[in-house]
Amino acid sequence: MKIVITGVTRGLGRALVEEFIRGGHTVLGCGRGGEAIFDLRMTHGAPHHFSVVDVALDRKVALWAAQVLEAGSPPDLLINNAGLMNRLGPLWEQDDREFTQVVDVNLRGVANVIRHFVPAMVAAKRGVIVNLSSGWGRSVSPEVAPYCATKFAVEGLTLALAAELPPGMAAVPLNPGTIDTAMLRQCWAEGAANHPRAEVWAKTAAPFILGLGPQHNGQSLTVPGQEG
Repeated sequence: MKIVITGVTRGLGRALVEEFIRGGHTVLGCGRGGEAIFDLRMTHGAPHHFSVVDVALDRKVALWAAQVLEAGSPPDLLINNAGLMNRLGPLWEQDDREFTQVVDVNLRGVANVIRHFVPAMVAAKRGVIVNLSSGWGRSVSPEVAPYCATKFAVEGLTLALAAELPPGMAAVPLNPGTIDTAMLRQCWAEGAANHPRAEVWAKTAAPFILGLGPQHNGQSLTVPGQEG
């Protein structure tokens, strides 16, 4: 299976990359961290490939997509994983620059990737698009309003996309659950250690994602074991 995934330099994205490759799939990923991308390139050679791309920049995404699509068929699986957490605080303390940065990556980044990869998938009438949502895309907590807003938006965007796809395709907003990552530690500090690490989570999440198909189109799903 040919898998395109964003946000591969750390956390859930990096864990999924390793699990997908271990399972024999071809992974084409992107992230903003040049050093981490270099490390992925050194660790996983062709047919895998990793690029430095900021998904918030439409022109950069367009160039990346063109390179990936010119090299072969459209992806069987497209995963929008890249995301940012806001600095904790009440909404009225979130300045415009910070708020915009979260929106640009978490929401506009998803739209940018869809804009440049999905037309080729639609033309082939096959493929699954998974947009990483959050428990905070279906409920709220104080001090994370910008993040909640973007993940609620990802849910709506994905369900609307699902209604636009031809038969044989699927778009799914996926809540990964609560995982011990640097992003979670930004919110809960050491409390994050009470949750599974990304590498452990990926052993359940990767096969679950690989099993998604047209029958799941338009369903808001959660990785098994993370429903609570």
